[in-house]
Amino acid sequence: MTLNRKIKKVKIVATLGPAINSQDDIRRLVENGANVFRLNFSHGEHADHAERLNWIRAVEQELNTPIGVLMDLQGPKLRVGRFADGRVDLQNGQPFTLDLNSEPGDSQRVNLPHPEIIEALEPGMDLLLDDGKLRLRVRECTKASVETEVIVGGELSDRKGVNVPEAVLQLSPLTDKDRRDLAFGLEIGVDWVALSFVQRPEDITEAQQLIQGRAFLMAKIEKPTAVEYLDEIVARSDAIMVARGDLGVELPAETIPSIQKRIIETCRQQGKPVVVATQMLESMRNSPAPTRAEVTDVANAVYEGADAVMLSAETASGDYPQEAVSMMSKIIHEVEADPNYHARLDVNRPLPEATVSDALCCAIRRISRILPVAVLVNYTNSGTTSLRAARERPKAPILSLTPNLVTARRLSVAWGIHSVVDARFSEDGHLIDAAFEAAGQRQMAQPGDTLVITAGVPFGKPGTTNMVRIESFPLA
Repeated sequence: MTLNRKIKKVKIVATLGPAINSQDDIRRLVENGANVFRLNFSHGEHADHAERLNWIRAVEQELNTPIGVLMDLQGPKLRVGRFADGRVDLQNGQPFTLDLNSEPGDSQRVNLPHPEIIEALEPGMDLLLDDGKLRLRVRECTKASVETEVIVGGELSDRKGVNVPEAVLQLSPLTDKDRRDLAFGLEIGVDWVALSFVQRPEDITEAQQLIQGRAFLMAKIEKPTAVEYLDEIVARSDAIMVARGDLGVELPAETIPSIQKRIIETCRQQGKPVVVATQMLESMRNSPAPTRAEVTDVANAVYEGADAVMLSAETASGDYPQEAVSMMSKIIHEVEADPNYHARLDVNRPLPEATVSDALCCAIRRISRILPVAVLVNYTNSGTTSLRAARERPKAPILSLTPNLVTARRLSVAWGIHSVVDARFSEDGHLIDAAFEAAGQRQMAQPGDTLVITAGVPFGKPGTTNMVRIESFPLA
């Protein structure tokens, strides 16, 4: 069976959780528009994630369409300790101490079991507690404690989270739990690894040394320092996630839209896929319909040129996971049908690099503007040329033909690319006929349509894309 659905260019990442109970649920999500599934290792047991991955692989085979699997590592979770009475009420202007003393806290102090935070703080810096609901300002620091003033008070209870937006913490993004989870995820065969708590480019290198090429790395931009090092982090990563949850806690909320645009533009310039995430259709956790603001948020991410948009709790634990994916797909289709969509993308089109691959990709973008091209067919082994073609945001969809299933799963998160895997694609004997057959089976072209085909000579050798052909789909 081959999946048959209306082609969209922007992809959907759907998070799996207790709301998804079977292989049938996975199939329905794919049929409604999901392209990549996220396994959130902040929740669930290893056995749960392995079972869900097995469902995905079964549906992938059944529908004959490559599906990407993204494991999302939890990263360091910075929290205060416990209180003697379970909670306290902090008043604006009062002093409050955070220290390394493990005794239960009270209205004057609480344990902060993270010496690396205390070491990094300086007077004048702010700490945010409980997702930013409370704000403390540092007045004095010692090696074992921090004296603060409550700027924004409220209720503080056991084990609430701590954010330190103004300090760079001497802390690896990989905890012992993350390392165990990563080893397990690589063992069961995930395609992508999302790295949390990225602060510096060196964090990417550390993770890649552990992954050793067995999966592709997606860096989550959720720390202010990651925004400062954005260009370098994008350069070292295979993809980027705009993780607006923690980013929106650590930075003023009004700055997030412009930061999102900057991240998307930087990723497109470097030809790296970018996923926009967090609270995109949040109300659909409990409602069968989104708010107008949420629809606009998803649409804006599509208009800005994002490769993919992500659903979190909406599909993992919400009451309407299928409806959420279907709604997101409808929004994407509506934006992509707007005649101004590609015009807007062209305004920020990145300059090509001086390579044969970029020269060809620029050419096929222009060809698809001049001729009524139904589909751009790209033969690829590593996926690099398909990604460079996607960077151009051509008007026609990209059909990526590869003998490599790993490559096809990698490309499942990238804008406009739809992959077909077949061992014959490593041979040059039937290049044109195979392109016609694959485009016809995916209902991306029909007799009389124009196809643009790119490939490399010698055929099947990575990094040699150097040929472009314009062909008409033969009439029956």
